[in-house]
Amino acid sequence: MNLDEKIRTVPNFPKEGIMFKDITTLLKDSVAFRNAIDSMVEHFMKKDMHFDKVVSTEARGFILGSVLAYEFHAGFVPLRKPGKLPAETIKQEFETEYSTDAFEIHKDAIEEGESVLICDDLIATGGTLKAGVDLVEKLGGKVNGIAALVELTFLKGRDKVKGYDVFSLIKYDEEK
Repeated sequence: MNLDEKIRTVPNFPKEGIMFKDITTLLKDSVAFRNAIDSMVEHFMKKDMHFDKVVSTEARGFILGSVLAYEFHAGFVPLRKPGKLPAETIKQEFETEYSTDAFEIHKDAIEEGESVLICDDLIATGGTLKAGVDLVEKLGGKVNGIAALVELTFLKGRDKVKGYDVFSLIKYDEEK
């Protein structure tokens, strides 16, 4: 199955000049969604990876991350925008292709030495992934994998998380 065909491109969203990769068209297709999840799981299973937690980014990343946590028999930990989590948190700011933003994570979300998979819907400039890695490592977790449905390789976001096992299912080598 060519999953690339299931992604809709929306011109000029969220601002002029951006060609937004909309994954909702893939998610609504039960066969494509299952195929995408199975492919991500297979990548890490081939390496005999075990994860204690899947940490996922707000908001579309939650969709993928929660299913991956279920598949890996792992706990799910959300990375949220500031002020959205109810208990004590730590915060990490990051740059996106559009702005500066931040994520928070509960201080008790990751235990020392836990194996973590970070999941996002899309790798662009790498700011969200780097923020996730930084937060997990500040809490003592070990990032053993990073998974994304889509990667915009021309933005070189992977460079911000060099040295980690990064897997993306659908790659775009140019903005189109």
